Amino acid sequence: MTGSVLSTARLTLTPVAVSDYDDLVLLWQDAAFTRHITGRDLSAEEVWFRLLRDIGHWSVLGRGNWSMRLTETGAYVGSVGVLDYHRDVVPPMGAPELGWGIGGAFQGQGLASEGVSAALAWADAVLKAPSTVCMIAPVNLASLRLAGHVGYVRYADGIYRDEPTILMERINPSGPG
Repeated sequence: MTGSVLSTARLTLTPVAVSDYDDLVLLWQDAAFTRHITGRDLSAEEVWFRLLRDIGHWSVLGRGNWSMRLTETGAYVGSVGVLDYHRDVVPPMGAPELGWGIGGAFQGQGLASEGVSAALAWADAVLKAPSTVCMIAPVNLASLRLAGHVGYVRYADGIYRDEPTILMERINPSGPG
């Protein structure tokens, strides 16, 4: 496994690995998780390709998605990552992208906030990028609230895959790298 293991009060975050596959298949069939990301369930094949992409992120860029699990039980909660998907979004994103998603059974418990905060602390300390960005569907009110809570501010209304999206940026509080 390449990458840092992070922990919070309730979570252990490990770089995504092949051993996460079965949990990811279940997650990508959870409508509460997929509704604002893909709008549909993903097949096991599609999940496999996403998993390989995410493992490659760590190998090539030294950053990527972490699998979030409850430390106490090992239950799979969701993922958070510092990404570069070369998205064809208008306007283009010019900084590392933060992305996250939590399974329906774990939503509303503050776990997304814990995971996002841990990933941002890592990004600020390790990447030392001047800022990070995220894109959120306008109807995803929970993620918009979370983004604002951790310091993201709206900088543009965008279009991604012919759908409106809100582009947000968070300045690294430690300053530029």
